[in-house]
Order: sequence, then C-alpha cells, then structure tokens
Amino acid sequence: MRINYKFSFLILLMSLFSIGTWAQGTLRGHIVNDATEEDLVGANVSLKGTTFGTSTDINGFFSLSAPAGSYDAVVSFIGYEPKEFTVTVVDGQTTRLGDIGVSAGAFQLSELELVSSRYDEKTPFVATNVEKRDVQLRLASRDLPNVLNTAPNIYSTNSGGGFGDSRINMRGFNQRNIAILINGVPVNDMENGWVYWSNWSGIGDATSNIQVQRGLSAVNLATPSIGGTINIITDPAAQQAGAVLQQEYGSWNMSKTTATFHTGDLDGFAMSGTLTRLTQDGFYEGTFADAYSYYLGASYKFSDDDKIEFFVMGAPQRHGQNLYRQNIARYDQEFASSLDDYDPAALQEYAEYGRQFNQNYTAVDPGYTGLQYYGMYGEKSDLRRYDQNYIMERENFFHKPQVNLNWYHNFSDKLRWTNIAYWSGGRGGGSGTFGSVSSLPPTFRRDWNKEIAQNSNNIDQNINTDLNRSTGILRNSRNNQWTLGLLSKMFIEVSDNFDLVVGIDARTAEIEHYREVRDLLGGDYYYYTGNDFDTQTSDYMKGLGDKLDYWNTNTVSWLGGYAQGMWDLGALNLNAMAGFTSIGYSFEDYFNADENGDFRVSEAKNLPGYQIKGGALYALNENLSVFGNAGYVSKNPIFDAAISDRTGQVYPNPENEKFLSFEVGTRWTSNNGKLGVNATYYNTTWNDRTLVQGIREADGSDNFIYITGMNANHQGVEFEIGYQPTRKWRFDAVASFNNWVYTDDVQGTYTTRDQETGDIVEVEYGYYVKDLKVGDSPQTSFSLVANWKPSRKLNFQAVARQYMNNYSDWDPFGRTDETDRAQSWKAPDYFVLDLHANWTIFQGDDVSIDVFGHVFNALDEIYVQDALDNSRFNSFDGDHDADDAEVFLGLPRNFNGGVRIRFN
Repeated sequence: MRINYKFSFLILLMSLFSIGTWAQGTLRGHIVNDATEEDLVGANVSLKGTTFGTSTDINGFFSLSAPAGSYDAVVSFIGYEPKEFTVTVVDGQTTRLGDIGVSAGAFQLSELELVSSRYDEKTPFVATNVEKRDVQLRLASRDLPNVLNTAPNIYSTNSGGGFGDSRINMRGFNQRNIAILINGVPVNDMENGWVYWSNWSGIGDATSNIQVQRGLSAVNLATPSIGGTINIITDPAAQQAGAVLQQEYGSWNMSKTTATFHTGDLDGFAMSGTLTRLTQDGFYEGTFADAYSYYLGASYKFSDDDKIEFFVMGAPQRHGQNLYRQNIARYDQEFASSLDDYDPAALQEYAEYGRQFNQNYTAVDPGYTGLQYYGMYGEKSDLRRYDQNYIMERENFFHKPQVNLNWYHNFSDKLRWTNIAYWSGGRGGGSGTFGSVSSLPPTFRRDWNKEIAQNSNNIDQNINTDLNRSTGILRNSRNNQWTLGLLSKMFIEVSDNFDLVVGIDARTAEIEHYREVRDLLGGDYYYYTGNDFDTQTSDYMKGLGDKLDYWNTNTVSWLGGYAQGMWDLGALNLNAMAGFTSIGYSFEDYFNADENGDFRVSEAKNLPGYQIKGGALYALNENLSVFGNAGYVSKNPIFDAAISDRTGQVYPNPENEKFLSFEVGTRWTSNNGKLGVNATYYNTTWNDRTLVQGIREADGSDNFIYITGMNANHQGVEFEIGYQPTRKWRFDAVASFNNWVYTDDVQGTYTTRDQETGDIVEVEYGYYVKDLKVGDSPQTSFSLVANWKPSRKLNFQAVARQYMNNYSDWDPFGRTDETDRAQSWKAPDYFVLDLHANWTIFQGDDVSIDVFGHVFNALDEIYVQDALDNSRFNSFDGDHDADDAEVFLGLPRNFNGGVRIRFN
C-alpha cells in the first residue's frame, strides 16, 4: 500500500510540472570553476528580465526551458564573479552551451549569511565550507554531524546508534562549547548548552551550505563558541525554480521519502519547502525510528531597501534508544580477546550477547496489551507500544518547531539594519523506569513478564481492595518549553576601510520539567506521596499521565550586546570584537512547599559573562597570506551551576569558566588555483571547571562550596589540502595533531559538620589529574576525500578516515587517588572507508533522474568509537585498560541508496 501511495504521488507531481508547458526551447550547460574545472553545484542560472531560471545539479549541469527568443543569461554563485552572456532559445530545439567557466572573486555574502556571522576570505579565523553538493552526496539520511567529520578536528559519532542521538566534538570540546546556528539563530539548549540532533533531522535536506568555524570564530553573537561554530544556511532566495522527489532505502529497513520544491525568483518573492518521512528498525535492538520533518522558507524583496524572510521547520519523531554502553566482550568476545590489554579472565564475567545487543530492549509477551501514555502535545494520548513484541525502557519522543521572521533594511549604502525575531517550542521527553523495578539479572535483560505478573496481582489492603498496585513502572521525563528571541544588528560603513557592527542578542525561555506515568506494567495505579500538595489517598494513586517524582518550571532570561570592528587596509585586514552577556534563572517547584505552604521559588539574577577577541590577516602576495587571532571568554554558568533543579537551592556568585585562546596560520593557493593548503596552530586554555560540593554548616544547615581550579589545555596543528589536477579528479586531505591535557592537580580543604558525630571537621580533598589526557575524542586524525568523475553524469567519491590516540572519556572529579596517575584507556586506532556514487541516468528538458548509493564502513571494520574509562557498571579490575571500559562499537558495513527525480 505504501509503494502504491508513493507511485501515485510521483505521477501526480510529474503531472503538475507538465501542466502549462508550451512550445519552447531548452538550454543545457555545465557550470565549472574556470581555473580548476571543478563542477559548481547549486550555481544559479537565470534569464535576465524574466522569471525563468534554474540551478545546477550535483554534477554541475543545468537544463532550462523558456520561450523562443534571445536573452541575457546570468550565472551567479557565492564566492564567484557573476557571469553574463547572450543565449538564443530555438523553438522546439535543445541548445547545448557546453562548459561555462566562472571566476572566483570577492566573497559576497547574502543578508542571511551576514546576520549569521559567516566567515569570508579576509577574516583572520579558520573555517571549512561544506557545500550542498557534499551534503547531498555524502549525508544519506544520517544525522547532520556525520557529514562534517572530514573537516579538521571534528569527531562525530552516532553514539548508541539511535536515530538523532549523534554527538559532535570539536578540538576536544563537546557540544556544550560549540555554537550551532541555523539561519542565524542559536539552537543550543538554553539550560545546559547541549544540542539534540533528532530535533533537526530534516535540516540536511534543506541546507544550502554549512560553514564550520573552528575555535573562537568570527561569530559576533554574545554566545561564546570555544570549540567552534557550525553555521547552517537554508536560503530560499538562493534556489531556482523546480522540485525534487527522492526515495531512498537502507540497511535495517530504513525508508525515507523526501519532496522538495523551489519557486525561484518571482519578482522578488521566493519560496522553498521540504517534507520528509523516515522509518527504520535500526541496527541495535529496538532502535526504531518513526519520524517526519518539514521546512518552509520564503523571502520577499518589496523594495530596493527592504527584504523579509520567513522560516518554519520542525521534526516530530519518536525513536528507541540504546543509552548504555557495554563491556567490549558483551558485544564481541573475539574482538575483546584480540586486544593486548584485555584480561582473558574478564571473558568469563561478560557473556557475549552480540553486536546488536541493547540493554534497553527486552521482549515481552505480546498478550500484554497495557496502554502507554505518550501525550507529546499535552493531550491524553494513550496508545499501544510501537511493537507489541517488546518493551523499550528508553524511548525518546519530541517535536521542537522553530519559526524565524527576518527583516533587512538599508537606510543607505553605508548603513544597514538586520533583525531576526524567532520563536521555538518543544514538547516531549524520554522514558525510563521508576519505583521498585526488578534489578537486571545476569542476562542483562529485565523480565517484564515477571514484573507485569507481579503488578497484576498486587492488592494493597491498606489503600484499595479493588485495584492492583504497581511497585515498578515506566515513566516519561518531560521537557516542555518555549523560547522567544531577537537578534538585531546594525552594519555601519564608517569609512572606506572601516566597518562597524553593533548588535543585541535577547532571549527568554520557559522550560517545564516533570515525570509522569508512562506504563503501569500490569497494575492499575502507582502510589506516590512525594507531592506536598497531595492531601488524600486518591491523590497519591497515580494513573497514566499523572505527574510524580518532580514537577518544576525553569526560566532563562538572556541579554547580550556586542560591537565588532573590521578594518580593510589593503593587504592587511583587522578584526576586533567585544561582547557582554547577562543571564538570569528562576525555578518554581510545584511538588515541594516553602515555609508559607506555597510553591517553592528560587532566583539567580544578573549572572555576567563576556568575551573579547580579535585578529589580523596579512596577504604577502596574491597566493599567500598569514593570520593570527586571540581571545578571552568568561562564560556564563549553565542553569545547574546556579540553581539546583532538584532542591531549588541557589548557588550565589557561581564561578565562571574562563577560556584563553590564540591561533596562527597560513593560507596558500597555487597560481593555477588547482592546489590549496591551509595550516593552523591553536592553543586554548580552559580554566575553572567547577564542582559544587554540598556541606553542612556549624548550625546544622545545608550549604555548598565551589571547588575550582580544574584546568586543561587544548593545543594542536591542523592541515587542509585541496588538489584538483584534472576535471575528473579532486582530492581533499585533512590532518590534525593535538595535545589535550589537564594541567594541574586540584587540592584544598573545607569545613563541614560530620553527619554521624555532629562534630565540626576539616575535610581535605584532592583531584589528581595533572598531565592526564582529555578524553572523548581522538587527538590525532586524518581524512582523505577522493572524487572521481569518469563522465559528466557519473560521480564517485571515497571518504577515508583514520583516528588515533582516542582516550576514553572520564570524570576528572573522579580521580581522588593520588597514587592513580594512569591515563584513561586509549581505544585502538581505527580506519573507516565510506563509498558514495551518483549517476544521472536521464536528463531531459524538464526532468532529470539520478540514482545514488552509499556504502558505509565498506571494509566492515570492528572498532571502538565511544568509550568510558573505568566504568562503574562494566569495569573488571579498575586499572584503566580495555576490560574496564564500556564502549559503543561502530556500526558494521551498511548501505543506502535510492532515486532522485528533479523537475526543472
């Protein structure tokens, strides 16, 4: 039935784009870089003075139909000089224009790119552009970070393999210290800075360009970026008229349908839209996905001085998760025993359950028909499990729509004003257990059938003799939120060689947290007495969707301002920026009463942070330039460092984390433009990573202290080499060599009251981390992308990546033994090869058809991609070697392929 639906939709779409065709002619051509002969994907081709236009496909080709006549054709592409030439369209004929070369020129930014703080060729910071061609050729329905790890010092994995559960590190910093912008709007979580990629699952299909800026970056928002910044642009005005229908299939029953349209420029108005539908079983047991995504972007230029843009996007989804890493032998005992530092005795303790093992997945008697509470949108939505044959302990469900309204106004040629007003919502959460759920047996599988049987026959005579009481249940941890924000920038051309940007970044957010009953596992109610405002037995009897454990609302208020100056002095370019941010948090607890019997309320206001950075770039000649930059960031504390979201305790004057960073580098391009080399050295110091330690005062009251002084240094060198010897071949190589290390032990004393004796005691503390490597990301990495075009319609690409010195993640505040100075376990080096192909099998006047395929991990390597040192759950003897780590292995060889039909 599904296949018939898709086929019918295809026929309908083809019919719609056939209606209205008249006697006309067709222009066909191929747009290339005139120096390197590289295909330009997404270049715009239009007929001046008309609404006829298109853009080049993944191979740089275009096909444009128009009424017979003579026209001035215009080719435009970001970073290239516009090219104009005369063409003649002959009625009923196809005119082949051959190769059309365009020249690289001044980097020209659109309004959207300006407000997004995009890098240009004169900026003294480092960046890597990922073009639409690369996204389309390599992404293949994976999470967006997976297409970025061919840039220097970016490490992205899919963690436990669940849909949207990927994570990304940059220069050894995780996502909390990486700024993610979509069309100029920061999307990091307002409370803790994290990014949940399942919320943006469809953004890759609508992306025009991604720019990865490493280090402090050129971003002038008040949000500091320490590891770097990822700028994602989905510009409707950059697209030409047409539509794309794409169907792809992949390993583990993955199916994805994508429909995209572009109106092109209609007298100043342009619109683009994308709709996707994805389902999959997943490699790991129970990691199903049931997801949609939508995107709509529109722009309208209603005068020479005013333009507005509108964006709305979202990705409602639910998916099973694999959250718990395992000892290596649980997945593959042969691989574990092949490691020199894996103790053979551990093989007896950790039975092998296979590569697909997921501790969160357990089979259940399909005869159990108990309802589960889902309620993503707040309604009472009771439903069956995704699959009646199993219960997923961990499932994520969320929908986070975002709406932008952008306005660009030119007061004059020297004064421009840009504004982005945005709203973001969010409803959903994740599931887990609550109460006295049976502990994991030796098989590491919960016995849900036993749990259901117990709950189904458990009358509590003291509460109710007609209903069964559940002692253990599944719960949802909910996160319902909204954010309002305004980004406003003024671009001022003070003189011919000095530009000034000033702006504000204002946001406010409200986030509601609570837990609720998801599945009673055979019982009729769960008895919970932890809510001070429940007063009678019936209140304590919780049914599906009822709240328990905690219920609170957090608010975040954010106000930032900044100024940035840019001097263009010919061969010398200077950049300087200063910004200040003030954050306030509040916490309202609906379960715990204050001394007056009201909801407990806490506030932490006016928490300051600031950043100062600048740099210089000097062009020694047309081919060679050198640059340097430096900056200092005092980062505002996250919510949990200001207020305890369990007790509501306020931590006054929390310590800011501080970052001091500098970079130097060079860029060189050969005279013929076929070879380019970039090299960068960076050094970033991270000071005052802080631990909040609870204490008891002399009067018996609870209090806390800050333990500061946890410092680390991240430094390294990065190389990028691009070489295109011929039109058919291009090579891009990347190498990163780093040394990320903790620089100091942390020692001291504090005074507290002994809870047993009541005596005032002085407690010594120590965290022994000096010279230990920072973990969670490889410190040495290489990648090579080889692109081969044996013909104009056929494209092959191989992506090879090598990772070395990948130290396991570990908690520096867990190193309390002065004699334990061993490094965290270093996972084995590994090599991964991915293969991609695209073939244009048909190219007509109005329709072209591509087939494409991908092979990931083509050599079927077994490797450790994520590891945690000395796991409290999976460590054998605690001496920091292979048998003490819990890991996620990389996915085995897997495939993706499909067909793309493009209507011009």
